[in-house]
Amino acid sequence: MRVLFATLLVVITDQVTKFLVKGGIIPILNIKAEGMHYGQSIKVFGDFFKLTFVENPGIAFGIDVNETSKLFLSIFTLIASIGIFYYLWKSRKQKFIVRLALALILGGAIGNLIDRTFYGVFYGYERLFYGHVVDFFNMDFFDFTIFGRTYERWPIFNIADASVSVGVVLLLLFHKAPVEKNSEDLETVKSSEESAEDKSVNQTEVTETEILNSSLSDDGKDSNREENKS
Repeated sequence: MRVLFATLLVVITDQVTKFLVKGGIIPILNIKAEGMHYGQSIKVFGDFFKLTFVENPGIAFGIDVNETSKLFLSIFTLIASIGIFYYLWKSRKQKFIVRLALALILGGAIGNLIDRTFYGVFYGYERLFYGHVVDFFNMDFFDFTIFGRTYERWPIFNIADASVSVGVVLLLLFHKAPVEKNSEDLETVKSSEESAEDKSVNQTEVTETEILNSSLSDDGKDSNREENKS
């Protein structure tokens, strides 16, 4: 399944950018990144688009959860990732755009799962499965309210979040394509069956006609024989 290269690309890009933003040391590879200070912002396009380093200990939109919910969220994300991979494998004969959408969703899920599962241990601030997700894309947007909270800017996100969002949009736009294809195949099968029935009926009519002609011919021969005898 070549679309898994898209998943791999999302995961690698997501983790590299998070490492550069948060900073850290990888002794095995002898790599060190200074990173950004927590809450630091770097303007890219004025106030419209900035890089702002924050960490999300909870779920989407910065909504915090308790300790039990954090563990459940991490385990659920792991199970969901396995489920998406299985569904992607089952959908290997679907249209490329549908498989790409699933691959992007899978890549985003794995990217954030790595944060939640390992970052707490890697950076030494929490246990396994209790890590925080690193976010840094900060974009201006129209004000909106969700879950009782009003946002003046879009909640800060990362590449994994963006990959999941794009994948979901593509899936919503193109997930009906296989159904339509199946409908077309069903119509083709019905047409073939109808053609076969018509052909069978025609052959039956031809056969009956031949039998009738043969019977008439035999009757005619019998009549001629009787005339010759007399």
